[in-house]
Amino acid sequence: MTSTPSAFVNHLIALAIAPYKSGGIYTWSFARGKLGGDPAFVHLLSAGLLAGRSRILDIGCGQGLLTSWLLAAQACAARGEWPQAWPSAPASSFVRGIELMAHDVARANKALAPAVASGQAEFVQADMCSADFGQADAVVILDVLHYVPVAAQDDVLQRVRQSLPPAGLLLLRVGDAAAGLPFAISNWVDHVVTTLRGHRLGTLYCRPLADWKIALQKLGFEVEARPMSQGTPFANVLLIARLPSTAS
Repeated sequence: MTSTPSAFVNHLIALAIAPYKSGGIYTWSFARGKLGGDPAFVHLLSAGLLAGRSRILDIGCGQGLLTSWLLAAQACAARGEWPQAWPSAPASSFVRGIELMAHDVARANKALAPAVASGQAEFVQADMCSADFGQADAVVILDVLHYVPVAAQDDVLQRVRQSLPPAGLLLLRVGDAAAGLPFAISNWVDHVVTTLRGHRLGTLYCRPLADWKIALQKLGFEVEARPMSQGTPFANVLLIARLPSTAS
């Protein structure tokens, strides 16, 4: 067992980014920067948000960082390397990633080839606006929905809801359009990063936090909002949306 949660996080980051060395310096550096600088990844584990969820769908998965993160966490837990203060580690049996950019899918498949070969992971090149979501116990969408118009966002959320069973979970991170300067900074950084990754970024379709919550509640989710910009100047919020345990 690692001595402190912070020491464990550093250990986990090293394990999760190691598979990306084979993809070159950019792929590895991006993984290191994202997993080391984005508070959402640690929070998923320290809050136990994916504990007990065996089938996970990652929409907008990029180069598969969430999958690598979860696989590294499971491996650590199996060796008894897990902070005592944290809830149980996630023990997903299958993670499916959907990503629009073909080169990101190729990077994910190369870095995580053993997990793909063993049936632990799958990465699909597809548009979230038309992709088949299948069935999942938990769906994760981090910083993706604002790239498509509001009507398309609502359609994606409707299909996510259909893919989940009673007590299913959606973890949705969004920018709060009512947050002023931090939101403006978020958008500027978004343009820079997506340009570097080869995207052509046009209009962003953002909503105030209150509107996101209303959209989810209309679909039957119970919604909890948690700030998710710690250590950054952004206006990101993680929406933890749970379906009731009995079908409505």
